[in-house]
Amino acid sequence: MKNILVIYTGGTIGMVKDESTGALRPFDMQKIYEVLPVLHELDCNIETYQFNPIIDSSDMNAQVWLKLASYIESVYSSYDGFVILHGTDTMSYTASALSFLLENLAKPVIITGSQLPLGMIRNDGRDNIISSIELASNQDVLIPEVCIFFDDKLYRGNRTTKINAEYFEAFYSGNMPSLAKVGINISYKEHLLLPKPQQEFKVYKSLCEDIAILKVHPAINPSHLENISNIPNLKGIVLETYGSGNAPTNKEFIAAIKNIIDKGITVYNVTQCKAGKVEMGHYAASYALREMGVISGKDITTEAALAKMMFVLGNFNDKAKQRELLQSNLRGELTL
Repeated sequence: MKNILVIYTGGTIGMVKDESTGALRPFDMQKIYEVLPVLHELDCNIETYQFNPIIDSSDMNAQVWLKLASYIESVYSSYDGFVILHGTDTMSYTASALSFLLENLAKPVIITGSQLPLGMIRNDGRDNIISSIELASNQDVLIPEVCIFFDDKLYRGNRTTKINAEYFEAFYSGNMPSLAKVGINISYKEHLLLPKPQQEFKVYKSLCEDIAILKVHPAINPSHLENISNIPNLKGIVLETYGSGNAPTNKEFIAAIKNIIDKGITVYNVTQCKAGKVEMGHYAASYALREMGVISGKDITTEAALAKMMFVLGNFNDKAKQRELLQSNLRGELTL
């Protein structure tokens, strides 16, 4: 039987009703079999670990990601798979960050959550937990990567974005099909899974937090860019552009971007669209960005781009190496 560790960081999924007050409160993960007795039917051993205090997903940050990665490293040899219970708002950011921090991952790390608490009669958390554990403990199909499971679909974590705060279909992966779908049976798309690595598992210990996200919009003006470029110690900017990487072509905007790059700040171009990719130079509106050294993020999501910049700039000092890595496919996060 496989050994699975369920890690509860916080979020809606872990809330149950207090019998005395009727209010929702976090439940004790050590009692997971009591809350979900059907887990006894799964062919695996389940143990739990709970953050203390639990963390609302709105409070997720680099230090929590590093703590989570380090904890997985400390118990990595004791378990065959990991299920992380997490709030939905920053789930895609966490999945992306962990995918980069956990190098040569040879075991499933599946992040899930819910739109409604377990303590409500009608909720999506129950099925998300059960299915995530079943996927992580599968004896026949290995999932050697960080994933998100939600609404009956398994996604590559660093390809997702949250698109809905109201319905159970909360996540979308516009440039990568789901890796598995849970119905009466579990249907795997094994050809899409990352290959099992042959190198030794490694966990990185550093992330650069001096990163900003700048969204191009019709009301943007050079002073906005100048103000951002004057942020102390700023190392990188994720530039959300239109369509296939397009931005204003006026001289003032172009000069402001060039000024940012001349200051040694790395600029990573991603599309605002939920699907599609950046192709700098395809239109005149992106040609100038390419010529001045803006780096194309291709079809990477904003969440993954932020996490990737934090990882690359936090662990590699050479500018040429940083540029090479940002354009490379490290964990299945972009299509070359």
